[in-house]
Amino acid sequence: MKVSVVSRSGKEVVKGGVELSDSATVADLQEAIHQRTRKLYPSRQRLTLPLPAGSKEKPVVLNNKKSLDDYCDGNLNHLTVVFKDLGPQVSYRTLFFCEYLGPLVIYPIFYYFPVYKYFGYKGERSIHPVQTYALYYWCFHYFKRIMETFFVHRFSHATSPLSNVFRNCAYYWSFGAYIAYYVNHPLYTPVNDFQMKIGFAIGLLCQISNFYCHILLRNLRRPDGNGGYQIPSGFLFNIVTCANYTTEIYQWLGFNVATQTVAGYSFLVVAALIMTNWALAKHRRLKKARYPGVSSVSGKGESRDEASDGF
Repeated sequence: MKVSVVSRSGKEVVKGGVELSDSATVADLQEAIHQRTRKLYPSRQRLTLPLPAGSKEKPVVLNNKKSLDDYCDGNLNHLTVVFKDLGPQVSYRTLFFCEYLGPLVIYPIFYYFPVYKYFGYKGERSIHPVQTYALYYWCFHYFKRIMETFFVHRFSHATSPLSNVFRNCAYYWSFGAYIAYYVNHPLYTPVNDFQMKIGFAIGLLCQISNFYCHILLRNLRRPDGNGGYQIPSGFLFNIVTCANYTTEIYQWLGFNVATQTVAGYSFLVVAALIMTNWALAKHRRLKKARYPGVSSVSGKGESRDEASDGF
């Protein structure tokens, strides 16, 4: 079987095409492309079937576990695929580790070291109990996230664009420093003990719930990351589609009730908006996968209204 590999403009990406056996898989094709052009390793490749001129449909993305025969449409001797270079890639574990390590390291610096003298504060600093508890809470959260990254999460996609490392680290690291600066500031005014205890209690309960949500999501996928789009059920997933995002938002709400800073609430608002968008998109995607004939936009008359999910 001969496979022509072209760009979206129709230009040949691999000169003369690739010759493969009739039993070859998409993964074999990706490896063959890699052998011809070393920088184009498989996770960097996106292969689709060509679309007719003027078509507005989304192209069919080739599944690397399927046989090329599945995409030949009767012509077993020749296949044309459209190649897109996704750019440099990193594993999702690397991405998550980098973005979570920053806040885990940065926050204690503001608690343990005399950094405030470099910001012009010369007086003595007394540490309030809430600042100590906030440190423990913060470090527990990000340590938990790193452990989940390596031992709990199963990823449907092996890699992410390298550019996401810089974007995500800028987000997490800058907010980590912003919140740490104000919560640990020598002029910080703590809330009363009752409010502190209520806030941390809510936050810890939501952190534990969030961990259990991740365990349930893990069980939806096989170790290789496959499992398709499945609507999770059980625990809080019987109430909301993306209970993992819900508990994430409320655990930061608890932290901010206990610490009460503008920086912390700013992070909460931004994070809540981002996760709400993710949750609504995932909700529509899951409904579309389960009910292909039902519109994925309107919630009217459906069994689970997107607007009532309470993300």
